[in-house]
Amino acid sequence: MDKDDLLKLIEDDDLGLLNVKPKQSAVATADERLIASFTQINQFVSENGREPQSGKGIQEHQLYARLKGIRESNDKMQALAYLDEHGLLSVPRKEITSIDDIFDDDDLGILGNDAEEIFTLRHVSKETTMPDYVASRKPCKDFEAFEAKFIQCQADLSSGKRKLWPFKNEQQIQKGYFFVLKGILLYVAEVGEVEINNGKKNARLRCIFENGTESDMLLRSLSAELYKDGRRVTEHEDHLLDGFSDIPDEDKETGFIYVLRSLSDRPEINEVENLYKIGFSTIPVEQRIKNAANEPTYLMAPVHIVEAYQCYNMNPQKLEQLLHTFFGSSCLNIDIFDEKGQRHTPREWFIAPLEIIEQTINFVLNGDIVNYRYDPVRQEVVGR
Repeated sequence: MDKDDLLKLIEDDDLGLLNVKPKQSAVATADERLIASFTQINQFVSENGREPQSGKGIQEHQLYARLKGIRESNDKMQALAYLDEHGLLSVPRKEITSIDDIFDDDDLGILGNDAEEIFTLRHVSKETTMPDYVASRKPCKDFEAFEAKFIQCQADLSSGKRKLWPFKNEQQIQKGYFFVLKGILLYVAEVGEVEINNGKKNARLRCIFENGTESDMLLRSLSAELYKDGRRVTEHEDHLLDGFSDIPDEDKETGFIYVLRSLSDRPEINEVENLYKIGFSTIPVEQRIKNAANEPTYLMAPVHIVEAYQCYNMNPQKLEQLLHTFFGSSCLNIDIFDEKGQRHTPREWFIAPLEIIEQTINFVLNGDIVNYRYDPVRQEVVGR
């Protein structure tokens, strides 16, 4: 049979018997399985705010084992680097210390140009201030001194004794506090000498990470990273009053606890019965709220002062967590947009009768608040 006869036979195949296509294999390739496994790990970290751990259940242990296996293979880490949205992989990079290193590392030949103009500075000051050095992570040699703290913190998060809240400002970064940065739990072990530049506080920190590394980043650098991809870990609810009222030899006036009622005309606000804000101010309340209509924390509306209590020897940074622990789900959940269109979620507006609010303030002042909680169904204070 020659070529012409073969072509004629194919053309006369009315039943399509010769139109056979190779069947695609349903078996995933090794690369596809690797990507699928790492995608599951990323999803776990996004949902839980931490890496998978051993001993937490069969499914979580499988993810833990997969991540461990990936980290032990440089080839796998290199292949998955573009998917590493939580900083789970530490892909080795060539250290760049000079201009020559930059050109030597130019694998794509982007800088392969004889032009000298890139070294000619125009409209740039010849003198500039550079940091002494850039902080980087390194193995923590005394990690065993901190390991128990991480284990306990994870247990507290699992039991609800601690919670993950949005990071709000750099004042929350203090020695002994936990944060979650890109899915990794970190502990602020030390805060160096504080410096004030242009009205901004800064200090060199010692941050210990749950994966056994540490960094000496600056306070403002950590703050910037937490704003982008971080959460703060609340203190253990059984220790909320530790250091809350530190009585010195002489009482020190620290500010005012106040109760406000919103004058907003938005239906989703003014139609909420028994809605009050409990807050703290270091200056007189009248002065603090004079710009309320332009501040998201006051719901971008004027407010009415219901009560104001002068306080002594109080640590105001713990007030918010005490109130949230007490009121639980009775906190108003609403998004407020400022004049620039940025979204905010005020956290100090609570739905409870005024007599309950007043009783709560007394609990705060005398230290009994940790023994009670608010029951929103019965609208009364009950023991914990």
